[in-house]
Amino acid sequence: MQLPTDIWIHEVSTSFPEATFKLLTGVPLGDRALEVGEITTADPEAAGDAVREHPDVVAYDRLYVDEQRIIARYEAVEQQLYEFLGDSSLPPKFPVRFENGAMEFDMIATRDQFELMGAGLDAGGYEYELLSIVEGRNPETLLTERQRECLTVALREGYFHVPRSCTLAEVADQLDVDKSTASETIRRGSARVLEWFLIEGSSR
Repeated sequence: MQLPTDIWIHEVSTSFPEATFKLLTGVPLGDRALEVGEITTADPEAAGDAVREHPDVVAYDRLYVDEQRIIARYEAVEQQLYEFLGDSSLPPKFPVRFENGAMEFDMIATRDQFELMGAGLDAGGYEYELLSIVEGRNPETLLTERQRECLTVALREGYFHVPRSCTLAEVADQLDVDKSTASETIRRGSARVLEWFLIEGSSR
């Protein structure tokens, strides 16, 4: 999402277009926001100085610096980010990433909340791009009863051990099904678990 030009992070990030600014955590406190931020760039001290010297940053404490990264705790009087998130009724999901005047962030929302936020962005005249949507799935309903039973038996009997402690035929006998049915059920159930863990789980 393109940031309004009157926000201090827009000014600083466009002054260092090759840098990546991350808001690691932040909370509004009265008329200020207390934040911890990270900057990754070829000259982190110069970028950190630009943050420290900006008029909207009223307190600054450098926590860590090396050749490519600086981390600092600071207070800023600018709170448009929190107002924007508050208006959307969605809590911030840190870290929030800023590069060259643009903000990139993840959000967890129901379909209705997602649509309301999109409508709010459109109504506010924000320029934004939706990069991806990952639809979550309840792990309790991830597998069918048969898939859960089959995977449970296969796991208990050692079918997934390396080396295997039982054969597919032995799993099929335990389930009172033929080998092809057991094989297909194991593959389908395993695929669902892997998809949830590697794709959906990684987005949480």
